[in-house]
This record gives sequence, structure tokens and C-alpha cells, in this order.
Amino acid sequence: MVIVDEVVDTGLTMHYLCRALSMRKPESLTAVVLFDRPYRRLVDDLPVRYVGFTVPDEFYAGYGFDLEERWRNLPDLHVVRV
Repeated sequence: MVIVDEVVDTGLTMHYLCRALSMRKPESLTAVVLFDRPYRRLVDDLPVRYVGFTVPDEFYAGYGFDLEERWRNLPDLHVVRV
């Protein structure tokens, strides 16, 4: 089973999903993420196998990421300065 997520920060959501899905006894369980922020991790045992980019602690908009329901439809990513 593969979990696909856009960002892993603290890892709490991914940890919850992995625990919930592992109860179904999949043959394997791994995760794919676009952005990883390992320095913000609160959970260590995540099965994140594939990472697009390890990014700094900045906020991104575009390419599906939004800020207050805006800029989600931009064709590329931008760092938002607030």
C-alpha cells in the first residue's frame, strides 16, 4: 500500500494514517511525499520512502498549495512572504 501526501512536517498525520492502515494488514506500507521537513518531525518511525524535496521552513503557494483559498491554481510553486 502506498500513501501519497504533499507535505510531511511533524509526522503526526502520517503516523496516524500508517497506524490505521496497518490494522488492515497490508503486504507492505510506504509513503511518497512531495515536500519533507524532517527537522520539524515529532514522530520518528514513518515509512517515508520517496521524497521529492527536503524544503526549508517556508510557506508555499501554487501547484495545488494555497493560502487562504488563493493561488492554488498557479502552475508553479512560489514562496509566500507574509
